[in-house]
Amino acid sequence: MKVLLINGSPKAQGCTFTALSEVAKELNKANIETEIFHVGNKPIRGCMACGGCYNTDGKCVFNDDTVNIALEKAKDADGFIFGSPVHYAAASGQITAFLDRFFYAGDGFQYKPGAAVVSCRRGGSTAAFEQLNKYFTIANMPVVSSQYWNMVHGNTPEEVKQDLEGMQTMRTLGKNMAWLLKCIQAGKDAGINIPEKEDQRAVTNFIR
Repeated sequence: MKVLLINGSPKAQGCTFTALSEVAKELNKANIETEIFHVGNKPIRGCMACGGCYNTDGKCVFNDDTVNIALEKAKDADGFIFGSPVHYAAASGQITAFLDRFFYAGDGFQYKPGAAVVSCRRGGSTAAFEQLNKYFTIANMPVVSSQYWNMVHGNTPEEVKQDLEGMQTMRTLGKNMAWLLKCIQAGKDAGINIPEKEDQRAVTNFIR
């Protein structure tokens, strides 16, 4: 089993990376493979809802950033954790643009556990955390929780490590993700199938 951890910070090894690394350590202890993927610090295009990905086998038509690289890696992942710093009481612009296209173009996320992790200096953490969780809850993904909201506080990696409650929350998140992945696998081995979808999805517009 493998978990793909997406670092949505412009800084490759900053506070968000520190939090994700603590989660990854617990997953590794449970014999679950991990990869921390950095979205990079170059501009990432926003989704234009052009629909071109419907004709490109689950890839975005824009191929000049890291989205398609991550989509390829996602095919082998059994679970996902998306991390972001808090910018203006919201997730970073990098991860927002990234995830809009990642989820719009990608497929196969259904029934794979997901979790969000946010890193902030002081405030805005819960707003950013709520924002990230909405990607899971529109995609039929079980949401993995911890003993507190998945957040760490600090302005540097060293300060984040001093957030003892935050770091413990990250370790608990890793344990919970490992547990759920193994439960899902046990269910598959026992012949329990994923829920069957209705034949046609209902789409209701509020203005007629």
